[in-house]
Amino acid sequence: MNIEHTVEFEKDLKKLSKKYRTLSDDLKNLKKAICSSPEGNGTKHWNLITSLGENSVYKVRLASRSVGGDKLRVIYKYNKGQVVLLFIELYFKGDKVNEDAARIKKYCNNRKNST
Repeated sequence: MNIEHTVEFEKDLKKLSKKYRTLSDDLKNLKKAICSSPEGNGTKHWNLITSLGENSVYKVRLASRSVGGDKLRVIYKYNKGQVVLLFIELYFKGDKVNEDAARIKKYCNNRKNST
């Protein structure tokens, strides 16, 4: 499975990694779980935000050892046809209540913006 990150996701990751030291390892574990089940596992930790043809956008809770619990959220787009994951956003639930709808829309409508 091909995994890509948006520029904004990389910035989110860099900013939060300074505060939460285990974030990169926690994200690696999440990527393994997503690769094995990209459309979720039927628990409350995975939520389908939108589905547009072969593209589906999911919000998943990220369990982090340094934060304690599942207070981090990851937004990603899964393309079933091309088997591609595009990580769009990473945020701390205490800083931001909801995902950035404009950013999600940007990457759902225009595939060229990913890195």
